[in-house]
Amino acid sequence: MQSKLFGEFMGTMVLILLGNGVVAGVLLNKSKAQNAGWIVITAGWAFAVMCGVFMSIACGSPEAHLNPAVTIGFAVSTGDFSKLPFIAAQVAGAMAGAILVYLYYLPHFDATEDPDLKFACFSTSPAIRRLGFNFLSEAIGTFVLIAVIAAFTSKAVGATGPAGALASGYGPYLVGMLVWSLGLSLGGTTGYAINPARDLGPRIMHSILPIAKKGSSDWGYAAVPTLGPIVGGALAGVFIRAAGL
Repeated sequence: MQSKLFGEFMGTMVLILLGNGVVAGVLLNKSKAQNAGWIVITAGWAFAVMCGVFMSIACGSPEAHLNPAVTIGFAVSTGDFSKLPFIAAQVAGAMAGAILVYLYYLPHFDATEDPDLKFACFSTSPAIRRLGFNFLSEAIGTFVLIAVIAAFTSKAVGATGPAGALASGYGPYLVGMLVWSLGLSLGGTTGYAINPARDLGPRIMHSILPIAKKGSSDWGYAAVPTLGPIVGGALAGVFIRAAGL
């Protein structure tokens, strides 16, 4: 059943199951991981990205974008927009992953009173709500994500000899490390969605699922983690093309 769309779906589903899963484990009541903190969340997301990339490749998508901003960024950098259908598979995979997180942690959702903690297990929200700066955070974070991924695979890095050349198969590990770095350094402002599918798909499911005593799905903020990464991704694509990465 291997295909690129199936690979993007499965990779993104695993990404959200493990990524939002670590958030649920840290935030929801009576979890053994409760209150483990930001380091655990950022590490969990890094490993989630790594696992999602491997799953995507194994299921038929060697590109393993898992992120509409990545798809758009590399489309801009190459001039090849044929992979834009990946976006639908990524959003669908994110929705499926969010359902799995809900089912897995259902007793803990029921045991948690705070609706904001429940929502955080699905989508992002800003630490300080100033939409312009929140948008800038998401755009910059996504720009760094895509530009550094391009740097990892650039001819210059590959030409620096054994110290810099990347052996086959190392890419997913490096991308995971990059996402960990982004979470630690740039994630404190908005929760570093840096991926429209990662935020939008689970937000849709938060609004649909019968979560006990849930609050708002905060659609007034949804444009920030959706459009900010798209703008950042497109600008990264322009940079990659101009820099010849």
